[in-house]
Amino acid sequence: MKQNRRCTRISILSLLSVSVLLPIFLLSSTLRNFKSEASEEYIEDLSTIKYRTDALTLSSIEEKEGESVEVPPLVVYKDGVLGSQVADISSNGSSRSDGSENARIGTDIPKRNGTNQDAKQDYQQVQLEKPSLQEQSEQATVRGNRNIQATVQGNRNIQALTRRVSDEKVKAIKDQLIRANAYLELAPPGSKSQLVRELRLRIRMLERAVGESSKDSDLSPGALHRMRAMEATLTKASHVYTDCPAMVTKLRAMTYNLEEQARAQKSQVQFLLQLAGRTTPKGLHCLSMRLTAEYFALQPEEWQFPNQQKLHDPDLYHFAVFSDNVLACAVVVNSTISTSREPEKLVFHVVTDSLNLPAMSMWFLLNPPGKSAMQIQSIDSFEWLSTKYNATLRKENSPDLRYTSALNHLRFYLPDVFPMLNKIVLLDHDVVVQRDLTGLWNISMEGKGDERPLWKAGSLPLGWVTFYNHTMALDRTWHVLGLGHDSGVRRVDIEQAAVIHFDGIMKPWLDTGLDKYKEYWRRHVNYGHPYLQQCNIQR
Repeated sequence: MKQNRRCTRISILSLLSVSVLLPIFLLSSTLRNFKSEASEEYIEDLSTIKYRTDALTLSSIEEKEGESVEVPPLVVYKDGVLGSQVADISSNGSSRSDGSENARIGTDIPKRNGTNQDAKQDYQQVQLEKPSLQEQSEQATVRGNRNIQATVQGNRNIQALTRRVSDEKVKAIKDQLIRANAYLELAPPGSKSQLVRELRLRIRMLERAVGESSKDSDLSPGALHRMRAMEATLTKASHVYTDCPAMVTKLRAMTYNLEEQARAQKSQVQFLLQLAGRTTPKGLHCLSMRLTAEYFALQPEEWQFPNQQKLHDPDLYHFAVFSDNVLACAVVVNSTISTSREPEKLVFHVVTDSLNLPAMSMWFLLNPPGKSAMQIQSIDSFEWLSTKYNATLRKENSPDLRYTSALNHLRFYLPDVFPMLNKIVLLDHDVVVQRDLTGLWNISMEGKGDERPLWKAGSLPLGWVTFYNHTMALDRTWHVLGLGHDSGVRRVDIEQAAVIHFDGIMKPWLDTGLDKYKEYWRRHVNYGHPYLQQCNIQR
């Protein structure tokens, strides 16, 4: 009985197993066959699409050749632009995720219906949407140039900013020093508090750190650390000295003192410049001494100049020079002769003082003015001047020789000095002649002269008062002023002038003279002369 039941149970389990496994087997077989067929159909479809695309391309090209239509630019099918993207799609079955616009266009071509009209539209769309290689290159060049320009402009801005802030730290240090000194002024006199000692220490350290620096790059490496230490000390001082009105009063007092010091320094500079202008340089003094010694070594008959018969001839061109400077007078004579068209008709009347008469005479004896006539006189030989005006001049106590020198006053007494001449040209000893001056004798004076009494003032007579209504105006090209005090005289005006004047205290023979104008004067000096070399007078 038990055995029958077990056999029945086994039979039932076997039937159940068959009924479950058989459907699974049949379903798996069916799915495998379906997948194989679908794969073959998909591959066949891809092949068909590829061959259809090739046929479409060939058909379109043949139709264009047959109709003599212009062939599309070959750049559309160049490798690496469009064809490479189509090839990647055909072989891999998917487009690259980072593909360009050309890849997107290429993927659209196989999806059309394969007609020639569609192919034409494809070519036109590609040609319109895709820029040529030249256009791409030009666009890249433009973008590159813009980037370069932006970079250059940025660099310029950075450089300008760097220049502007290159002295910021130096200014900050000087500002700290001013503030620190102001706090010291607020402290009680003789105070030795910790804050006062600290302020003085910080000031000394910061002054050593900044030194003569004018820009931040000149500062020492420890300057920034000392700035921070000073700022901390100034913060302490601001908490101690909180009285702002007192601070303002101190700052005003400091400002006033600094202004007074600046005015005093400026006055001292002006005084020194005036003193240098009135002082005879060592080289000129040496030259005068040597010439004086040589003059007195001559015999009295050797003191005479040639062409003395021309001295009072009214038909010649007469020039007067009043000077005690040998070299300056020599430049006036040399420049006048070198620019004259008729040097044989020139007559020079030099008036000096008795101290410089030997040196002046010896110079022109050693360096005669060619065919021109020369007369050298001493102002002491004018008896009428010494008896009538010298007493008035001696009353002046001014140390400035411009107001006490008789040579400066003598110009206002030309009719008395040269009574036998109708016309004479006065040349200051600080002028250089650049053009022939004989044309001045052609200017009509219209009967004007100096026939009235002269002004007997205790100071230098004013020329425009003395000769009021007795002068004629000259064209500006005859005379250019300012080369002894004005550095802004235009070169074109200097070159066109007949006479250039080194008026002022910066004479060309002094070290204080303006270098930019000295060459006009130096070209008429013979620096190779033995006496000049012995006295170390150089360019």
